[in-house]
Amino acid sequence: MQHRPLGRTGRDVSAIGLGTWQLGADWGDVSESDALAVLDASVDQGVTLFDTADVDRSRANLGVDTLDLVQLHCPPTEVIESDLVYDALDALVAEGRIAAYGVSVETVAQALAAIERPHVTNIQIIFNPFRLKPLDEVLPAAADAQVAVFARVPLASGLLSGKYTAATTFAENDHRSYNRHGEAFDRGETFSGVDYETGLAAASELARAVPDGVTLPAATLAWIASQHGVTTVIPGARNVSQATSNAEAGALLDTGVDLSGFDAAVHEVYDRHLREAIHPLW
Repeated sequence: MQHRPLGRTGRDVSAIGLGTWQLGADWGDVSESDALAVLDASVDQGVTLFDTADVDRSRANLGVDTLDLVQLHCPPTEVIESDLVYDALDALVAEGRIAAYGVSVETVAQALAAIERPHVTNIQIIFNPFRLKPLDEVLPAAADAQVAVFARVPLASGLLSGKYTAATTFAENDHRSYNRHGEAFDRGETFSGVDYETGLAAASELARAVPDGVTLPAATLAWIASQHGVTTVIPGARNVSQATSNAEAGALLDTGVDLSGFDAAVHEVYDRHLREAIHPLW
């Protein structure tokens, strides 16, 4: 597993991490034993970055005095732009409660505002073949400022797994059932804000552009991780097979697999199917 610098923290993280939203809520039911198996499998594959929670009990839950990294979880813009917020975070660092902090955002504008803050070590933003806007300004700005970028929702809530069809159904307590239009939280968190049927068509076209012997999700994760400015990609997993496949996608970064054709398809499909509807919103 390839490892990369976590901004200016002096620490490295795996190029493929693990987002753990699927192990908590809003994705249907996952047993504790299955959740632990996903974590163990990820560790076995060399994953060292685990994105754990958006609540305030993490020190107690993890049994540590100092949290390695705390990220504000998609706060309103006024919070991201508030001097008082960063003063409070700096105080937590000085007190030894957290070692570093970053910001998870919904929009490019929010990301750029966070990158300007001198002690922000990372931003987390939705970035995948269905959400290309971060390529324009966010990734270059983050690279220039030595701010790490965590790419979240990399498989567009599973649309880029290549396994879904028009007949696929989701559990009632799965956000892919109840938040397709932003009924519960930001619409962009579900299928990256892409209309489901449109996403199916786009994913089908991308699947035809992957290199021989490479799956669509593996090509997608490797493509994201290969973009200049991206530090790590944090796909989720509900079972060991998914966790292992996600982590193994990182191996493509070192094999010299040619993703140029896939890259061209990503941009062409985005421009034709998605840009008009998606690019202005986030």
